[in-house]
Amino acid sequence: MSMKRSLFSRPRYAMALVAILVGIDQFAKWLTETYLPFQQQVVVLPVFSLYRTYNEGIAFSMLTGLGDKWLLALTLIVIAFVAFLWARSTPERWISQLGFALVVAGAVGNLIDRAMLGHVIDYLLFHAGNWYFAVFNLADALISVGAAAIIIDELFGKWLYRSTSDRTG
Repeated sequence: MSMKRSLFSRPRYAMALVAILVGIDQFAKWLTETYLPFQQQVVVLPVFSLYRTYNEGIAFSMLTGLGDKWLLALTLIVIAFVAFLWARSTPERWISQLGFALVVAGAVGNLIDRAMLGHVIDYLLFHAGNWYFAVFNLADALISVGAAAIIIDELFGKWLYRSTSDRTG
């Protein structure tokens, strides 16, 4: 018995999801730029604040000195590689299909910032007492959750996608 194709293995739906997520990411960054003061913490919860800052590198400010052209090229290569893996993945593996969509959406969201502004807008800050996590944005979260989904699918997909008849017999 064959399994159904994942909704995200169909290009129309996959690209719609990517476009929606990129739109939400860009809207959140526009709100951040419009309403949040620069590098001033706005406490929302005891463990969460909004904090507008700019990241001139990639994740956690790595490769900051590399320059925009190289970072843009690197991001495009990553997007192309992820899209290649996505296209070659099994259509029934909905967890990895969703993960690929999230990674591509996040990478495109940050690519737009870098291409238009020369930096990425970050604004989410988790903290506890004197401990602060790196400031990040929705696109970064999409990349992280997407990568986790792909890894989970790779590690546990063998058991997640067994048909009902395989489990009983």
